[in-house]
Amino acid sequence: MKTRDRILDTSLRLFNDEGEAHATTIDIAAELDISPGNLYYHFKGKDQIIAELFEQFQLALGQTLRAPVEQPLHEHKGRIEDNWYYLYVVLEELYQYRFLYHNLDDLMRRYPKLVRGFRRILAQKRAALKAIISSLFEQSQNPVTTLQMDALVENMTLQLTYWLNYDRLLHDESDSQRCIHQGVFQLLTMIAPYLGEEQIDFYRECEVIFDGMLKAADS
Repeated sequence: MKTRDRILDTSLRLFNDEGEAHATTIDIAAELDISPGNLYYHFKGKDQIIAELFEQFQLALGQTLRAPVEQPLHEHKGRIEDNWYYLYVVLEELYQYRFLYHNLDDLMRRYPKLVRGFRRILAQKRAALKAIISSLFEQSQNPVTTLQMDALVENMTLQLTYWLNYDRLLHDESDSQRCIHQGVFQLLTMIAPYLGEEQIDFYRECEVIFDGMLKAADS
């Protein structure tokens, strides 16, 4: 692996494990057993490392978030399990770059160039979640107003954006599988109250999937 790629991989690990604000370029160089000058040859400072990691994150997540909008599922459309797997992939990608979300407000204040990118990601999250919700409501007999749909999309976007930070506050030690599946469960069950008479069945199906996913992850 090239030194530049090693620097990015090590920086991502340190930022995730120790917090971006607590990991310096000297710490990164020491972890790699290279001189600070060698690191400086590839990156002029931590801000360049952050910018490149964010670019990687934005590219990977953007492709995933565009999928249900550009290529919606035609077969088994609206199946809860299909959407569970999709949201798992989204949260898995967020978890891989979780340092960006653990201190989001402070990060954007110190690196204002990231703000536009985060706003773009928010718009993509809204579009993806709206596509998922629409596919699930196609199977429902309960009409949903535009206002209700917009409110649900906004609430789910908020949940998706701050879930990793909330989960970290609840648990001292991070369990990625539990964190991600719990996040998906919370997202999907937010839809249940809008389904009228079908909400109990929908919620129970989510519970069954959640239990099965956790058991599969432990095995």
